[in-house]
Amino acid sequence: MSDWQPGTSLHSLQRRAQIMSLVRNFFASQSVMEVDVPVLSKSGVIDLNIDGICATLAGAPAYLQTSPEYFMKRLLASGSGDIYYLGKAFRDSEIGHKHNPEFTLLEWYRCGWDEHQLMCELGDLASQLINRRGVSDLRVTKISYADCFQDKFGIDPHQTSLSDLQGLAVKAGSSSWAGETRANCLDLIFSLEIEPHLQKGLVLVYDYPECQSALAATTTADKGYKVSRRFEGFLNGLEIANGYFELCDPVEQRRRFNQDNVARQATGKPVWDIDTKLLDAMRSGLPACAGVALGLDRLLMSDLEVESIDQVMPFSWLRC
Repeated sequence: MSDWQPGTSLHSLQRRAQIMSLVRNFFASQSVMEVDVPVLSKSGVIDLNIDGICATLAGAPAYLQTSPEYFMKRLLASGSGDIYYLGKAFRDSEIGHKHNPEFTLLEWYRCGWDEHQLMCELGDLASQLINRRGVSDLRVTKISYADCFQDKFGIDPHQTSLSDLQGLAVKAGSSSWAGETRANCLDLIFSLEIEPHLQKGLVLVYDYPECQSALAATTTADKGYKVSRRFEGFLNGLEIANGYFELCDPVEQRRRFNQDNVARQATGKPVWDIDTKLLDAMRSGLPACAGVALGLDRLLMSDLEVESIDQVMPFSWLRC
């Protein structure tokens, strides 16, 4: 195939169009409103593990959004009610068989719901999108983050010492992991030692460690330690979704933003301005809600049983 041609087949293009139509029909039937928010903003994401793409607009910095989350939360605080977004998002340095710097994201928020209710809806949606041509019902499994580690290593990741986690990370990766943070060690161990062995179907992993809370609320588990009210979805072993019971406290959110910028500075990454409009929206009253982002391209990869994201996109970055 010449490099001017799309990486995807006509069948894949048709399947993409069908899935996008099914998504819109699903949310219309649930009275969830579609919203169209900017992909270019004056503020960027501060998360240490996510790099935005910086542009210049009229001589000032501007940022392609890594997700529509901040704008959607401002709409929620303005009284929008349940909403979803289906469109583009951008992340720097993410190029590979599972990553593209520009990708299609489905993100939605349910007011008054918790993360477990949203997990159920994610399972319902995935079942409708994947099941076709007589395929049996999609298997949906829920498992806690702690049980994943207990099943694999016989340890509780929330209480195991940092030195023990560093030891596991060294075995999974290299000696350079001996001085890594708790969050980074857990990320590596999960991605290399647990994720490849998850069951087929849709696996929903919940109650992540407090150190991986991001924009999720936290709660105290039965054993007395804090966990993040966060979940991730894996479809046939491929990560496709990340959801939260959303943090609504602007003071705590600012603290986390500041903490993220300290971490960015320590690792040599640029320190970016905090999105104060988001904090103002939270201060005005972000309703209790749960939200989830789903990578449509990755869902298509699993649906079509292909190995590269290039095969489900009209034009990946490699062909631009």
